[in-house]
Amino acid sequence: MRGGATGRLLACLDSFLSEPLRRSSSEELSRCRMLVGANLVLGLIAVVFLAYVPRLQLPPWLGLGVGGLCLTGFSSSLWLLHRGTSTRGAALVLCSILTAGYLISALGSRNPSAGVHPICMMIPVLAMFLLGPRGGLPFVVVGTLGVGLVLPLWQGLVGADLLRAFFAAIFMLGVWGLSWLLVASREQTGAALEQALRTLRDNESKLTSLLENTEDIVCSLDAQGRLIAANSPLQEMYRLLIGLELRPGALLFPEAAPESLRRRWSECAAQVLSGRRVRFEASPSRLKPPRVLDISLNPVLGAEGHVVGMTIFGRDITDRKEAEARLSEMHRGLLDVSRQAGMAEMATGVLHNVGNALNSVNVSVNLLAERLHQSRVAGLSRATDLMARHAADLGAFLSADGRGQQLPVYLQALAVQLRGERDELLEEVHTLQKSVEHIKAVVSMQQAHARFAGVVERLEVRSLLDDALRLHAVNFERQGILVRREYSEVPLVVQVDRHKLLQILLNLLSNARQALLESGRADKHLTIRVERSAAERLRIAVADNGVGIAPEVAPRLFTQGFTTKKDGHGFGLHISALAAAEMDASLSCSSEGRDQGATFTIDLPIAGEESRA
Repeated sequence: MRGGATGRLLACLDSFLSEPLRRSSSEELSRCRMLVGANLVLGLIAVVFLAYVPRLQLPPWLGLGVGGLCLTGFSSSLWLLHRGTSTRGAALVLCSILTAGYLISALGSRNPSAGVHPICMMIPVLAMFLLGPRGGLPFVVVGTLGVGLVLPLWQGLVGADLLRAFFAAIFMLGVWGLSWLLVASREQTGAALEQALRTLRDNESKLTSLLENTEDIVCSLDAQGRLIAANSPLQEMYRLLIGLELRPGALLFPEAAPESLRRRWSECAAQVLSGRRVRFEASPSRLKPPRVLDISLNPVLGAEGHVVGMTIFGRDITDRKEAEARLSEMHRGLLDVSRQAGMAEMATGVLHNVGNALNSVNVSVNLLAERLHQSRVAGLSRATDLMARHAADLGAFLSADGRGQQLPVYLQALAVQLRGERDELLEEVHTLQKSVEHIKAVVSMQQAHARFAGVVERLEVRSLLDDALRLHAVNFERQGILVRREYSEVPLVVQVDRHKLLQILLNLLSNARQALLESGRADKHLTIRVERSAAERLRIAVADNGVGIAPEVAPRLFTQGFTTKKDGHGFGLHISALAAAEMDASLSCSSEGRDQGATFTIDLPIAGEESRA
């Protein structure tokens, strides 16, 4: 009711204004309305003044003249407002008529209190508000001098009347000063408000431009799910999904929307209105070509902390999903390559060990062949042939014949020699047998590791480390690398993929061997250290005193394709780090710098019972 009455009053005041003044700024329009209202009120006062002229202590001709002048001036001011494009002319007419009419009626009155009539206070108020501090100052000065100086001198005021006139003049100046402070404060506040509005409009324009230029879908809703604002990508997608135009104030999912969308929206909206953030991926079947959207719903909180609405952000992540799929496929390919590389590394170790054993076999076979060629078995054959030719008179031959007499001594010496040959041959056969057993053991170990690839099992770490060292044993021994084992006494059982862990160990041992060779040191040391790092973690450290790692290189060691070797491919450590992560393990490196050696550490989960030991 109150708002409607105010609106009708303002509309009535606006009817006196010209069209340009109605379209003016809010400050100027406020001044126009004030000017219209002042003219109407003062015009009404002038009419009442004319009606009471006979009862006033004024000459009738003066009262009628002043009243008629005021009515004419106020009407002229209204006419200027109705026809003009500025308020200054109308304001000057109003202030001039008000000041002149008041002073003329006060000078012509025989009543000494006419000069301090309350209407004099309207002069500084209207002059300040309508014309500003400088424009209204002349009218305030004329009114003040008239009330405080001219009228007392004209009427010869003394005593209390003079004092009232003096204070009335002082109050007029005070009202002007207070009005000036009020107007200045209002102008400053208005300027700050205008700046804030300008900044708000600029920010709104930038935000609108940002939302319209993004390919993401963005919109805001009130607590009832009605649309407040939405950008173009959302409107386009809305037409594809719902088949309707999206309008502010309308429900985001009306009755015409598919039931599945409305049900999903109701569930998500309920969570958001309870203050929780909701994020999910969706692939609406109506979108052609198919797309994957990352949708995020966020609550908007009011001043009291209650949810008053929500914002919706959506991003097309189809390309990212396809890239992730390709990356996953590439990752699987890399794992296959790494597995093949690990098998190749293992096969190389097997070949080295088998080759070394075959060398021993070859030496043993050559020795056997040489000893057999040099055997005295032929002498035994000749002796038996001689005894066979004298079988009829063997006794006489052994006792009377010179050759027969030497035959027992010869056979005795031959037996000793044959016994020695037999011992030497047995020793070589035993050496040959050990080499063949070593070959069988190495091949069996390789087959065992290959058979369990991809299977998570409980492993005794010492045994696996010994297998890995055995595959590199030939190279370590040939290149003068001293291997030191430092195993803690606690149970060293882990539950991991045997093949992956062996692959990591073989790669670390190979890298350590190359680092030691590049260092050129005479004392090449490789230390394998196993200890518990936490309640349920086991740490395997492979430390060498080789070339070390430069500080600027260390952060990139596990990056795909990065290598410090001339003939390296940059896959070894990267694949090892990936394999460790798949086993809930971690692979790290530490080095004090170039020529200071390096330590690679594997942190593994301990198997169930041992973790509680």
